[in-house]
Amino acid sequence: MSLHERMFGLAGHAGAYQWLVRPFFGKLHGRVAADVAAAGLADGARVLDAGTGPGLVPLAIARAAPGLRVDGVDLSAAMVERARRGAAAAGLAGRVTFTVADVAALPFADATFDLVVSTMSLHHWADPAAGVHELRRVLRPGGRMWIYDARVALRRGEVPGVPSRREAVRTGRLPVRLVGRLIY
Repeated sequence: MSLHERMFGLAGHAGAYQWLVRPFFGKLHGRVAADVAAAGLADGARVLDAGTGPGLVPLAIARAAPGLRVDGVDLSAAMVERARRGAAAAGLAGRVTFTVADVAALPFADATFDLVVSTMSLHHWADPAAGVHELRRVLRPGGRMWIYDARVALRRGEVPGVPSRREAVRTGRLPVRLVGRLIY
């Protein structure tokens, strides 16, 4: 695993990572949860968060859309353990689950999820094309995939021959939109 994939040493320090990212990405997490809640998914639909880190996005989604089941995956066992503790503390462990897995080799059957999201993770993926293909594999026909990341990083997630589009995402008052969403 490269230094970048290990998040420059923070992958094994989930508490420190959570403490560092919450102030910077809290509004983005809220935006993602609001987008999912507005997606019109039926109760019981499944959402996957790829590169979940300490599980903040799945918890926000579960709060915003109580009828959905949410799964999170991350390469780091420390992050997944932190996410599981967070779900249990929030009383959401029955609807939100976490698994240690590589985005390019997911332990789910084909066509498992109605929506896949990924937030600020794409820039860490060793092989973004393999990750996109694998996420598409676990997506149900007609399902959607939204990859949120720094706008400059989204090009890494574009796969030749696979239709996608990029859009800027507003997450606060800044006049500059630094974050974007890659839509499949």
